[in-house]
Amino acid sequence: MSRWLTFLPLVVLLGLGVLFATFGLHHNPQVQPKAMVGKPVPDLALPSLDDGTPVKLREIAGGKPVIVNFFASWCAPCEIEAPVLMQMKAQGVRMVGIAYKDAPANTQGFLNRLGDPFAQRLVDRDGAAGIEFGVTGVPETYLVGADGVILDKHTGPLEAADAKALAARMLTSR
Repeated sequence: MSRWLTFLPLVVLLGLGVLFATFGLHHNPQVQPKAMVGKPVPDLALPSLDDGTPVKLREIAGGKPVIVNFFASWCAPCEIEAPVLMQMKAQGVRMVGIAYKDAPANTQGFLNRLGDPFAQRLVDRDGAAGIEFGVTGVPETYLVGADGVILDKHTGPLEAADAKALAARMLTSR
């Protein structure tokens, strides 16, 4: 029995090596799930950052396409994305910002410092809306059609080309 125990660490190490070789080397880490694309916006209500009044997410489109951006004050890529969002606002793109797992005071400070591109600011303090949307990390941006259906998802900070593509898709979804 004791002889078997001396080989146990080697057996475990070999098993982990086989697992890595079969899964890890063939798994694409760049795959970004878009499970909610083609589905309606989740039926939740979030408090407004401005006054705390609940806003139903299904009503944010209001009959027009809208960009929904999950962001946080503690998120460095969100700071990188901020100038692109401000450019989109300058071009007339309507956006709703959802502060993901962030304190309202920190969110307001973030927006005061970097600019506020959002027509509406909501707070997802516990991350429940993020889970319903399928957020894997911030920033994440969703294009919601006039009918409240999620048309597209972008993971990571938006760059100028991404913003241009989303804005063009907004125009075609009217």
